[in-house]
Amino acid sequence: MATATVNRVNLYHSTVGSGPSLVLVHGSWGDADNWAPVVPLLARRCRVISYDRRGHSRSERPPTQGSVHEDVSDLAALIEALDLAPAFVCGNSYGALITLRLAAAHPDLVRGIAVHEPPGLQLLSDDPAFASVAEAYGQRIAPVRRLLEAQEHAAAAELFVESIALGPGQWAKLPEPVRRTFVRNAPTYLDELRDPDCLSVDLDPLATYAKPALLTQGDQSPPMFAPILDRIARSLPHAERHLYVGAGHVPHLTNPDDYVRVTMDRALH
Repeated sequence: MATATVNRVNLYHSTVGSGPSLVLVHGSWGDADNWAPVVPLLARRCRVISYDRRGHSRSERPPTQGSVHEDVSDLAALIEALDLAPAFVCGNSYGALITLRLAAAHPDLVRGIAVHEPPGLQLLSDDPAFASVAEAYGQRIAPVRRLLEAQEHAAAAELFVESIALGPGQWAKLPEPVRRTFVRNAPTYLDELRDPDCLSVDLDPLATYAKPALLTQGDQSPPMFAPILDRIARSLPHAERHLYVGAGHVPHLTNPDDYVRVTMDRALH
């Protein structure tokens, strides 16, 4: 098992293929294995690096409160430690927020980014038209948080999948290893909920990011992601939008061929 020590934390990582560097950043509750359906396909033309973020699965879990700033710093340090720069970086969900923050803070480390449905709800906080979106999200997340605080990790994971991430009936459809990963990594999501910056992105630095930026969403996903991506797109000089038809919040799992086609079209240019 390959690990790299960055910022005094041991991070698990996997490298497959050869060619231009492509780094995959998983979202909340997950780990590097979430990318398994697309890694072999991407590795046909790229050097693909997936990793477990700090606190997740095979990476070290420090006893202190985690933050999105640590995740960004870890990702930057991992790219440097593995000599990947400039890398094309793909982030899903919370991993998309990390990827956007990386592009803003360390543009020299990336040659392009692809982000799918970042949950940047704080970007909508100043717009009364979207107050109901934030309120509805808060109402759905509150019982998940209560379960996590009670250390009812399995129940919290199932409720998160059913009421927020994928929709009713989807927990039972997830492969058993994926469900186990959700439960194992449940404490990391409580860290995210306790981090005041977890659902925000500073848009001002993104205005100076002049490299390719692909912003994607699925037509089966909750409608809140469209206005969030609208806000981000207005700040990025070279933003490109793509809609995955027939996909939701995890197109790399549900529509891997489509995800690879769209990603590779940008990652190799």
